Amino acid sequence: MLARRLGRAGYRVEVAESARQALELLGRMPVDLVLLDIMMPDMSGVELLRLLRATYSPDELPVIMVSALSDSAQIVEALNLGANDYVTKPVDFLVARARIESQLARKRAEEALRKSEERYALAVRGANDGLWDWDLEQGTVYYSPRWKQMLGFQDEEIGDAPEEWLGRIHPEDRPGFDAELARHLTPGGQPEFVSEHRLRQCDGTYRWVLSRGIVLRAPDGRARRMAGSLTDITESKTSDPLTGLPNRVQFTDQLERALGRMKAGELSRFAVLFVDLDHFKIINDSLGHLLGDRLLVEVSRRLLGAVRSHQARGRKDLVARLGGDEFAILLENLRHDRDAELVARRILERIQEPFALGGKEAFTGASIGIAVGAPEYASALEILRDADTAMYRAKALGRGCHVVFDAEMRAQAVLRLELENDLRKALERNELEVFYQPKIDLATSALCGFEALLRWRHPRRGLLGPSEFIPIAEETGLIIPIGLWTLGKACRTLRRWLDEFPEQSRLEMSVNVSARQFRQPEFVDQVAQILAETGLPPERLQLEITETVLMEDRRAALGVLERLKALGVGLKIDDFGTGYSSLNYLSEFPFDSLKIDRSFVLHLGRDASALEVVRTILSLGETLRLEVVAEGVESAEQLEPLKKLGCRFGQGYYFAAPMDSDSARRFIVHGRRPDR
Repeated sequence: MLARRLGRAGYRVEVAESARQALELLGRMPVDLVLLDIMMPDMSGVELLRLLRATYSPDELPVIMVSALSDSAQIVEALNLGANDYVTKPVDFLVARARIESQLARKRAEEALRKSEERYALAVRGANDGLWDWDLEQGTVYYSPRWKQMLGFQDEEIGDAPEEWLGRIHPEDRPGFDAELARHLTPGGQPEFVSEHRLRQCDGTYRWVLSRGIVLRAPDGRARRMAGSLTDITESKTSDPLTGLPNRVQFTDQLERALGRMKAGELSRFAVLFVDLDHFKIINDSLGHLLGDRLLVEVSRRLLGAVRSHQARGRKDLVARLGGDEFAILLENLRHDRDAELVARRILERIQEPFALGGKEAFTGASIGIAVGAPEYASALEILRDADTAMYRAKALGRGCHVVFDAEMRAQAVLRLELENDLRKALERNELEVFYQPKIDLATSALCGFEALLRWRHPRRGLLGPSEFIPIAEETGLIIPIGLWTLGKACRTLRRWLDEFPEQSRLEMSVNVSARQFRQPEFVDQVAQILAETGLPPERLQLEITETVLMEDRRAALGVLERLKALGVGLKIDDFGTGYSSLNYLSEFPFDSLKIDRSFVLHLGRDASALEVVRTILSLGETLRLEVVAEGVESAEQLEPLKKLGCRFGQGYYFAAPMDSDSARRFIVHGRRPDR
């Protein structure tokens, strides 16, 4: 009855039938006040109150006891335990509501007082930093002596104009500062002014500061005055908390200064080394993030050791962690450009030595990109970009090596940027095409289906294969709309062929799914929508997914695969044998088939080990009842061993190269390409 009346009065009321339910409610949702009956089924209200007061103070959680007139002894006990008030049965609703409002108002006042005390304590602590008091009506600011000292100035060197502060804010940080100030000064806006920004010191360098303040308003609401503190947070903003090394902010700042000194003729030669660990994700995932962090700490020590062992007297070198498993090194006052390569070789030697982690030995390597400083660079970010580009070239060359950035790489980087810009317009310009490569039954030579393969008919560069633009699409996220378009196009094409050639009702269409597509929350719904729109039977569609996609998050991957399986589509592991942990986890996933990677098929007939790998994969497929497809079949020399080993299906240039939809249609009719 009381709960219903309180609900009608506008309160949100939750009812607990027992002490256990009450504790569960308090554990999962915020509660402003408790009405607690002394008589409860599993324990008395007084006993529950004792449990509540072990966790919540009377100010944090007001409790009003509900009792009969004869419960006076228990009421006294409850008040001694910290009950805030009580009402008696039969409950007078108006009295109960007044007492509830009284406790809630008291709680609100206590919270307001606590916040005020916190602000006051903050201002007191700020006295150890810089203090400021801004008269908004007069347009003057009082800066404490400590405020001025933080920037390296004497007391008399800074006046009382706001520009003494605002004019020293780093240009990149000024818009954010102004926005935070406006949000606080606007009536009804942010209750506190908080801004992190860089302030220029007397020597021209910048320090990171945290400014906090409160506005004082006139009775008409006008902002009259602001006061607050200034805290130096340079160390926390410029240091990596895990390794203690300088972070990206400090590294970029020092690199910018080195470039400035070179342009001024004060620095003759410097270089940047961009260091990225090889296969760190595998170590992190297999040994855990704690040991992964320990590895990063040990790597930072080895980098420092490698740099110091080659450091010339008077040289100021800097080792920084940029984030994740990426590090950067600034080498100044080099005598020769090759000195940077000597340091890189020393780093590679030290990184390749085993790491002792949690009683286990772990091994990793590094790929290093080197960019040599030059006056032509406009900013530190350009140098870092080129070192990063060189690092990726080192990875492409097999990892565990270093590469020096050169003009050719710059030209390739420009070309890649142009390609990225063109790719963003390729879909709307209808420049993308789907080609189709036949899948053949090796026992009967019959056509079983096709794999959809994307091509880009570039307006200037001609027909481009997927290796020339799919990596860019993956990095930029363009692969999501492109992949969806490809899936829809392939499904519509097969639906048209099935209608035209009813005798080919068993034809299948295989479509590759990218990692970014697979991780999209709406991916399964998009597949279902395309099947519904095209009318393609789900069992005619095969989605090809690489092992590495599955290993990134096995539980999430399993959920997506099971939902796809529920649609009725086929699931195929692409490039089998090239990923990690394939044999350990293969049986967990609901796949129908797998493709033997072309790298194994390539050496059939010439390499006995390749034959054994293929034999093993086929045996595994048979054990797990998976259809096995060999891709990259290019010669009879490769085909014969596959047939002898019992491989059922194959595709490759031996049968037919990927072809456009018209040529693929004629292939269905004639069983071969029309130009053969």
